[in-house]
Amino acid sequence: MEYIQVIAGLILLVTAGDVLIRGAVSTAENFGLSKLVIGLTVIAFGTSAPEMVVGIDAALAGVPTMALGNVVGSNTANILLVIGLPAIIYPFVCDSDEVKQNYYIMLFGTVLFMLLCVTGPLTHFHATFLLIFLFSFLYSSYKNGRIDTSLASDKEEISEHAYETLDELPEKPLSTGRATLYIVTGLAGLMFGADILVDGGVVIAQSYGISEAVIGLTIIAIGTSLPELVTSIMAARHGHGDVALGNIIGSNIFNLFAIMGATAFVADVPVPQSFLTVDLWVMALASFALIPFIQWKIRFNRVIGILFTGGYITYIYMLGTA
Repeated sequence: MEYIQVIAGLILLVTAGDVLIRGAVSTAENFGLSKLVIGLTVIAFGTSAPEMVVGIDAALAGVPTMALGNVVGSNTANILLVIGLPAIIYPFVCDSDEVKQNYYIMLFGTVLFMLLCVTGPLTHFHATFLLIFLFSFLYSSYKNGRIDTSLASDKEEISEHAYETLDELPEKPLSTGRATLYIVTGLAGLMFGADILVDGGVVIAQSYGISEAVIGLTIIAIGTSLPELVTSIMAARHGHGDVALGNIIGSNIFNLFAIMGATAFVADVPVPQSFLTVDLWVMALASFALIPFIQWKIRFNRVIGILFTGGYITYIYMLGTA
């Protein structure tokens, strides 16, 4: 039954997350936010919503290390797996300066998060730092989005281009009432899906004598990264490498700042020694591995995709045999 719970929870999280995104994007458009801001913040937040709800639910259930494992595992999976697989199927290149800027914010967030973990457990004090940087990132994205829009000569052209490159955006925004219904339904689905997923994950961990952190690093991390995987494959298929990478980078920023910030506010999050010696470093190595592809715009070809995906499979194998 616990395996059915985990599978059902993952399916519900992915489905509810998609519903939430549609409602949130329509609401953002109805309030006049630019497509750039929507792509870098609303959609990235929406694809990270499963991780956030799982993290908070895990903290409330008394297994906060599962939340930590989910974030670290998701960030690692987002880079090695969610970028690796699309590169194997549809090689792509990223030449966006906006993505480059957010990438270095992600690197800063990764280093900051590791330093905070060294002083762990993560408490309200650490959560405050993470949330301050989250709101700073959101404000910066909003300001940059307004500047980019004001400098454009044809706003309608920007809108049409955004619809072509951001597959999550519906052709027309939903009405405010319907968008609200989508948001409420999506949030309800996320909460219920997270609850049964965490319960099932805890039972599996206990039955096999492994830690909740490892469950978070593997099964839950992969499952909650599915929205990012679908988005990246669709973006790479249409030749939009900036969208594929931008989605991953934005999602990783939200994972570090928003999810761990919110989780640490709910409950203290212990940092197991294995994270300090292995898992955080794997996440950092994966993050820094993107430098040549973003800084010098090197193409993500099939060989790189195989190396990234193979590296992730090796890491998961090591976790399973540890």
